[in-house]
Amino acid sequence: MTEDVISEFVAAVPMPAVVVDQSERIIAANAEAQTLLGHQMVGRHFATLLRQPQMIDAIEQSLRTKGSVKTRHLSNDGAQDTTFEVQCRYVDGIGAVGGGAVLASFLDVTHLEQAGQMRRDFVANVSHELRTPLTALMGFIETLRGPARDDTAARERFLEIMADEANRMNRLVGDLLSLNRVESAERVRPTDRVDLTGQVQSTLISLRPLAEGAGVTLTLTAPELPVVVTGDSDQLRQVFTNLIENAIKYGGGGGEVDVTLTASDRDPAVRAAAARVQVVDKGPGIDAVHLPRLTERFYRADSHRSRELGGTGLGLAIVKHIVNRHRGRLRVESELGKGSTFTVILPR
Repeated sequence: MTEDVISEFVAAVPMPAVVVDQSERIIAANAEAQTLLGHQMVGRHFATLLRQPQMIDAIEQSLRTKGSVKTRHLSNDGAQDTTFEVQCRYVDGIGAVGGGAVLASFLDVTHLEQAGQMRRDFVANVSHELRTPLTALMGFIETLRGPARDDTAARERFLEIMADEANRMNRLVGDLLSLNRVESAERVRPTDRVDLTGQVQSTLISLRPLAEGAGVTLTLTAPELPVVVTGDSDQLRQVFTNLIENAIKYGGGGGEVDVTLTASDRDPAVRAAAARVQVVDKGPGIDAVHLPRLTERFYRADSHRSRELGGTGLGLAIVKHIVNRHRGRLRVESELGKGSTFTVILPR
């Protein structure tokens, strides 16, 4: 088989691929391989291009044993680190004097690596969030069994703290289960018709005691006629409860939380008839560095304050997935010292 024919075969491989013969020189490389590894590869010693020790060892082993070897190649595409699973397969009868060669093909598994890292981070975060209240509970239980056994005042105070920590764990488990349900149903678009005006009004009524306790005034601006969207009533209520509750807790320092509902025949964000719900507070605002990551699981702009107020770090992640399920958009605007605006845009 001539090198021209080999090159044609390699060019047809739908992933980066190179052929290295017994002279340890590259005799063929497709366009994808040249994009990944560099141009003008043919004729060069493979070790000058594939400098990673595990790659060199794999190709040398495959040439020596005339067998198959699997390894990994690490790279960077300019935006992120990338990982390729490399299969080295020996092909007999080609290359210099027909002595055989190795076909090395590169499968991009970056997305699998990222998914694995996300899973590991998630488990680590959950473990950390559960360990904190568990440690407190265990400490107070030990104290109640010992020094505070007969101290009525201390016992009542410790039991109250223990109840708070147990409630915190319960909220975390509840949010984890809610996030799991939302993620599993994200690809299935809701089909019910929901009165958005009624949903927002009932949410404000349910949160009014919390607002009064925090010294916050809630106001609603909405059209006289009902605004109806296609959606899941329970999930939309969860979205508005989360956003308005956050505004009261974290942005209520300004004393006001304004909720505005509008409808339009064509919204540029979804390129269709849509409804917008804006939750605006006049609190301290959020530093711009935090905005892109607010909807990540367990990400907090102010970790200490969030935990103090009972936050689990999952609320906005749940909101994002619910809005995605409704084929809508979530927008966050904020500036330090000027409050925050959370906007939910839902197709009608």
